[in-house]
Amino acid sequence: MQDHNMLILAALIGFLAGFASTAFRWMIEFFGIVFSTEGLSWLGITGTALPFLLTLMPMFGGILTGIICHFFPDAVKENGVHRVMHAVALKAGKIRKRTLITCSTTSALTIGSGGSAGREGPTVQIGSAVGSALGNLFHLSRERVRVLVGCGAAAGIAASFNAPLAGVLFALEIILGEFTIHTFSPIIVASVIGTATGRALEGNEITFHVPVHELVSYSEIILYLFLGLLCGLISRLFTLVYFKSNSFFEEKVRIPKLLKPALGGLIVGLISVGFPAVLGNGYEFMEKALTGELLWSMAFLLIFLKIISTSVTLGSGGLGGVFAPSLFIGAMLGSTFGALVHNISPNLTASPETYALVGMGAVAGAVMQAPLTNILMLFELTNDYTIILPIMITCIVSAHTFRSFSKNSIYVQKLLKEGINIQHGREVSILNSIRVDEVMNKEVTTIPEGMPFRKILETISYSKNFYFPVVNSQGEMSGILSFHMVREMIFEEELGDLVVANDLSVKSVKTLTPGNNLNQAMELFAHLDVEQLPVVQKNDPKKVIGMVNRGEVVAAYNREVLVSEFDR
Repeated sequence: MQDHNMLILAALIGFLAGFASTAFRWMIEFFGIVFSTEGLSWLGITGTALPFLLTLMPMFGGILTGIICHFFPDAVKENGVHRVMHAVALKAGKIRKRTLITCSTTSALTIGSGGSAGREGPTVQIGSAVGSALGNLFHLSRERVRVLVGCGAAAGIAASFNAPLAGVLFALEIILGEFTIHTFSPIIVASVIGTATGRALEGNEITFHVPVHELVSYSEIILYLFLGLLCGLISRLFTLVYFKSNSFFEEKVRIPKLLKPALGGLIVGLISVGFPAVLGNGYEFMEKALTGELLWSMAFLLIFLKIISTSVTLGSGGLGGVFAPSLFIGAMLGSTFGALVHNISPNLTASPETYALVGMGAVAGAVMQAPLTNILMLFELTNDYTIILPIMITCIVSAHTFRSFSKNSIYVQKLLKEGINIQHGREVSILNSIRVDEVMNKEVTTIPEGMPFRKILETISYSKNFYFPVVNSQGEMSGILSFHMVREMIFEEELGDLVVANDLSVKSVKTLTPGNNLNQAMELFAHLDVEQLPVVQKNDPKKVIGMVNRGEVVAAYNREVLVSEFDR
């Protein structure tokens, strides 16, 4: 495909992803109405029962989410930014089309009913699914499909937050993890068209309306350094509680899985009785912090209550993102810190609202390990460029403080806990995308256990293989012989009829299955220092169905590299 065709396709993805992400926002708003006093009035419920039922709304949303997750478990498991990163790095950008429906519905239910989560994760998933679907529809190469997935993510973020620059950087910094001209151009096109689509449907409105902020004194930079340090520590606390909550609900809560989101919703609903700010994405209360309408004591409490609510919502099985909660936590931390320093030195420090604004980007940048994306996104969300210096220094210090505890973002940590490592680089990504059954040789030379040494020599002389599975009378592998082992004994003629294959074979045999990828094969080759490995059936590890050569693995990798480079 020519470059100009790629740009046209990126523009189409920008439009579709922009429309889909805007429709997702409408879904959240719809469910927000359904799970409110207005929705209850449709059912004829009014009066004294309303406060009690409103507390239970996150639980009702959790019940519906749990039911959907129960009937579509595979589709729901693919939700989240970390799943998009996994698909891009190790699955050649392939994302199931049905995630468009399952992801948008479950996430809108969770957020709309009051679950503490953000919309950025589902938005990225939806946009990426659009890009993946179109890339695979036109049978494009793995490399181009990856770029189109990035285009969908950029357009989704751009349309949802009216932030085209942040959409571009999010796709490049988090989803693709690379900055090259062949990826940069299509993603910019998609982000621009996505933003235009979102503005056409929703209007050109900034997310937060805030007063003008300023840096009062350059010596105030020292205070922002301390704020960055605090933001990094709180970000670490957030990720720790988040993963502890995941483990708790998975291992300790002994109720049916479909009821766990309901339990999480009930806990969040009870917290919201005294602190309604923890519900949903919290944008309304963030704006209060940014306009000075929130007491510092309330902001301080909300730091920890939001961490708990978000961890419970997502840990119990609710669906949504961590970006909006990270912004919320940062705003509350910044507001608290700002109130403290402003009371101590009002003439030399900015207002608490300014610190709240800076804290938003610092916590989100640390949690996502994407400070550049959040520096620009903060500017676009507020349309305020006057305090870019504090934002830059605070985001960087926060990200580095977080890295002193963990080198990985919350997304990568989640994949690592599932045993998935996407950070080995492009070479391993290519190897991970090719299965063993694509390169294995189905012509296997097997040797019966009772075959004498003389006959073994005759058999292997006609074979191209270096290793020979030894099989019993049922055709099951009981060991393996190598050409090198036989060669060492080739001149001992007296062994011709005295020694049989079972006497010479190695009993402990490492094998591969057709579903293994070539990265796993290469790791096994390196560990055993062999040139060939047997491939067995997954459900019958003694049934040999093929052999894989190290040379064939390397050749397959080289072919894929050439194809991807040529098709760029």
